[in-house]
Amino acid sequence: MTHAVNLTREMGCTLTEFQRWLPGATRHAKVDHAANVHRVHAEGGIVEITLTECAPRRIASIALPVLSVTFRFIDMSDAAREAFLTYFDRYTRRGGG
Repeated sequence: MTHAVNLTREMGCTLTEFQRWLPGATRHAKVDHAANVHRVHAEGGIVEITLTECAPRRIASIALPVLSVTFRFIDMSDAAREAFLTYFDRYTRRGGG
């Protein structure tokens, strides 16, 4: 029996930026690509990442890209899922200031 947990969030990046970050953000795990779905063979299980481009967020004359990112963790323990997301978030975090 397959156990899956889903998590959806918005990221302030373009599809191209996300795809450029993906190898490093997944510790260079094997990734199978199909359209905007990336199947990551991560330590501890499989992570399917589905990407959907959204309308940009506008603040006055500034337009910021928005990407809806859905993670589907398949047969991963809570600890493996947390470790994956912690590393992924640190890798994709942008500095400011």
